[in-house]
Formats: sequence, C-alpha cells, structure tokens
Amino acid sequence: MPVRIGTRGSRLALAQAERVASLLRSCGTAPEIVIITTKGDTVDGVPLHEIGGQGVFVRALDDAILDGRIDAAVHSMKDIPAKRPDGLRTCAILKRDSPADFLVHTIPREEIRVIGTTSTRRRAQLLRHMEGVLVKQLRGNVDTRLRKLVEGQYDAIVIAEAGLERMGLSVSGTRLSPQRFVPSPNQGTIAVVCRGDPTLCEVFAPLDHTQTRIDVEMERMVMEEVGGGCFTPQGIYAHYGHLIGEILSLDGTRRIRREDDVGSLEDARTFGQYLRKEGEELIREAYEKLRICDEG
Repeated sequence: MPVRIGTRGSRLALAQAERVASLLRSCGTAPEIVIITTKGDTVDGVPLHEIGGQGVFVRALDDAILDGRIDAAVHSMKDIPAKRPDGLRTCAILKRDSPADFLVHTIPREEIRVIGTTSTRRRAQLLRHMEGVLVKQLRGNVDTRLRKLVEGQYDAIVIAEAGLERMGLSVSGTRLSPQRFVPSPNQGTIAVVCRGDPTLCEVFAPLDHTQTRIDVEMERMVMEEVGGGCFTPQGIYAHYGHLIGEILSLDGTRRIRREDDVGSLEDARTFGQYLRKEGEELIREAYEKLRICDEG
C-alpha cells in the first residue's frame, strides 16, 4: 500500500521523515515524502509564543491530512498540542531518542556570557543554573542556529540533543542532564499522525514503541493538567514510570518541582494537578507578562 508522508522541509524534519519511511520500507510499504510549508517555517526572528506556540508547526500538516493531500505526517512529538482536530490519530510513536538539551559552545563553559534560545523553559533553566549569563532570542532551524553561533552572535546556543543526532552532526559542547534541565514533555520523540482509518493505522502499527508511548502519555497527561502550553516555563520528563515535573518563573528565580514514581495515567493526572495547584501563581504570571489570555 503506497503511503504519502507529509513533513516540514527543514533538514531535521526531512531526516525524521526519512527514518519513518525507512522503517515502512522494511515492513513492505512504499512511502512517498511530501514537503508541506508551515507558518513556523516562514516567520523568523519572532518569539514562538507570538505566532501561536509549538502548534504552529503542526496545523498545516493536520490540514493536509484532513483535505487528503497526504495520508500521514511526521512530527517531533513535543510540537503536537494537547487538543487535536477530530479525525486524526497518533498512530505510531517511535522509540525515544535522547530527551536531553545540548549546550553547543566552543569556548570554556565558565566564559559563556550570551546564550541563544527562544524557549521560555530553556531560558528560565539557564538563568537558574548558570549564574551571570544573558539569554537572547534565537529562532531558525538547526542549521540557522549553528550558523549564528559561528558568526559570533552568541557564545552558546541550546539545541535538543536528539536533533543533532538525527542530523548526524557532531558539535562541541555540554549535554545538559534531563534530571536538572528537565526537558519539554515528549522531547526526543518522533510521532506519526494519520487519519483515523483502521487500515492506515495498521500500516504504521509496527513502528510503535510501547514503553515510549507509556512515558509520552504520562508526560502529556501532566502537561494537560498543568496547562500553560509553551508559554509557561515547564519541564516534564517520564522514564519507565519515574516522573519529574517543574514549573519556573520566567527569570528562573522561583520554581515548583516534584519527582515521584507513578504507575498509571491516573497517578500522572494527580501529579499534574499538584503541579498546577502549587505553580498557579507562576503560570498566571507568565501569561500576564507575555500578554496571553488563559482561556482555561
């Protein structure tokens, strides 16, 4: 059965789509990769929260599935919003790659003063754990970010380690421990979204990794309870049922953190409700400072 797989056109997105295509070929399916342009790819130099958050990378691909231009789309799982359109299903979640962030730099770490990132979470964590640094906005795909570092616009930049590995890039720098620099929920995970067609879902079923799906669903349960999207600095990371969650102030000076072993999605829900209650002031503060209205 031929399958049309949609993807963004960046080198990283294409590498992820090619991984899915290769796995499908090994299962006897003939895939075709189709590039779809998203708003997030055409708007540069603007903080992500000002153009709609992580979901901006997903909407164009969702529309392409629903109107029949493609059969499925490949995403970084962390980009997929909690609320999804009717008729779509996450039919496969691949085995997780590294969940960690990577601080790319060539100068000694103690000499770093200016770090580039657009993520409010990364900014807050860097300010909390790296004294004396200035964190500046940095947009663009991985190649663009690395170029800006080489040009001297920053002393260091933060990139997901999984992205570097998928692109086969070897760069100097420091791996940031996911226990200390808690990653975004679902970071390091590739997902395939398709129409809710049982025959189509069956094509992608062999690609699904059970333990990764369990961890991802726990993280998303916490994320849904906490709310805040990518606007609130929050890290959520599950590994074989061990769950870490934190909410930070935008400047990193204040933090609510919880760490526990959970055995079910209901446990994860309770975990998330605790974080939401304890971190309510930090969430509200982030919305107010970024001038975003919480619609509940």
